[in-house]
Amino acid sequence: MEVDREDGRTQNQLRPLACTRNILHRAHGSASWSQGDTKVLAAVYGPKAGTKKNENPEKACIEVIWKPKTGQIGKLEKEYEMILKRTLQSICILTVNPNTTTSIIIQVVNDDGALLPSAINAACVALVDAGIPMKHLAVAICCCVAKSGYVILDPTRLEEQKMKAFAYLVFPNSVISVLPEGSLSVQGEPVEHGIITSVTHGIMSVDDYFYCLERGRAASVKLSDFLRRSLQQRSTDLSKAG
Repeated sequence: MEVDREDGRTQNQLRPLACTRNILHRAHGSASWSQGDTKVLAAVYGPKAGTKKNENPEKACIEVIWKPKTGQIGKLEKEYEMILKRTLQSICILTVNPNTTTSIIIQVVNDDGALLPSAINAACVALVDAGIPMKHLAVAICCCVAKSGYVILDPTRLEEQKMKAFAYLVFPNSVISVLPEGSLSVQGEPVEHGIITSVTHGIMSVDDYFYCLERGRAASVKLSDFLRRSLQQRSTDLSKAG
């Protein structure tokens, strides 16, 4: 069933993507990420000596600070910080710089839907820009389920408000990895067949959830290709400058 969206996109179509690295000169790494009118800046500071309270000193500590476009941080932003921290901890190699803290600052420039996935994508690029050791890259996508049962990808804020449920999904991209061959598998399954983070809001059936997973994984291939091109473009520019 084809669904007419107000911006003319198909159900599976993502909004135009834009990514820029090294935009903040005082940060160790930084990036901007845009999906349509949603835009997020990410800045990385560290690793700095010492870990936060209650953190394991034998591993590196990841700290996430969320800054809304306006106003004070609330319960939702605190949840975003926690999800981001756990996601980034799972893709960073925390044993390389033990007893250090790396801070990731997320600044919301504009929220027009799929804000958390945009922030995760921005943070991933900023970590690469800062040279933080990572197992692999990751890409995030938002899938929404309407009351009539159809699923759309990368919703605008207005579309989010009309949906009965939505899922934030983060998938690994094992094509670029620093780990030994064979280590990126779980019980024989390649890691790209897995999922890093899954957060759902609202009520959806098991079938709806697995359908979101299927559609999200297919879209993650497009996001991964865009992410790799963006990173390679920056590397090429640096090589020419050198």
